[in-house]
Amino acid sequence: MSDVFLNGKFIAADKAKVSVLDRGFVFGDGVYEVIPVYDGHCFKLKSHLKRLQNSLDESRIVNPYSEKHWETVLKKLISLHLDGDQVLYLQVTRGVAVRDHVFPENTAPTVFVMSNMMQAVSEEYKANGISAITLKDSRWQKCNIKSISLLPNCLLKQKAKDSGAEEALLISDGFLTEGSTSNAYAVLDGVIYTAPKSGKILPGITRDVVISLALKAGIPLVEEPVAEFKLTDADELWTSSSTKEVLPVTRLNGEKVGTGLPGPVWQKIDELYQHAKSVERNDG
Repeated sequence: MSDVFLNGKFIAADKAKVSVLDRGFVFGDGVYEVIPVYDGHCFKLKSHLKRLQNSLDESRIVNPYSEKHWETVLKKLISLHLDGDQVLYLQVTRGVAVRDHVFPENTAPTVFVMSNMMQAVSEEYKANGISAITLKDSRWQKCNIKSISLLPNCLLKQKAKDSGAEEALLISDGFLTEGSTSNAYAVLDGVIYTAPKSGKILPGITRDVVISLALKAGIPLVEEPVAEFKLTDADELWTSSSTKEVLPVTRLNGEKVGTGLPGPVWQKIDELYQHAKSVERNDG
């Protein structure tokens, strides 16, 4: 059984125990991060740790570790799993306390980190794209916090699966926000559109990379929400996440998107993204 990190110790996963009074268990009172690891090196580590800090600040949970301490813990855990590319999962909850909605005082956060083998992005998805459906965005108003309270996302993702789709694109007040487990993009007349950072979307690290790559390559990109009715006219739709990278959506609500195949703008962004991974891996 592989080791995990729990409250300052590396321990076999089947030996790791958390109190039933932990507020993460009782209230979903905690935040998390997911960090891809390529050839032993975390991709965009500082950006992920910064987002973790932002989520903790928004949730009023004290960060238990300095950035350097986090890096030491993650480096050690990576070294214990030398079996290819990995995905690190970090979780910090408010800690153990008597059940009460009011925040406890002087409670130590619970810190948990595990590593899993990264599943390679499906070549089928990259060759032919994925399918998606549109659903009403039924989540809360602070999606910028990477909260462990993910039941709304799970329900939306399950609805997509039940309909035979891989993702749900979420609509709020008539506009596309993001996917149930991803950020979202639409390409209209050669311009990439993605919803601006706000409480309606997660500030995705992969999203930041996509925006940076597009602008450096001279590809027009606007951080502006796209109206739902325009999605049927989009030349391309995509999603992005740390584990699935950037995926083309070629079917929406059962209808073809554009030509029904991954488009040229996505192909260019994917090429640039793979190069960015390689550069950071070699610099690491």
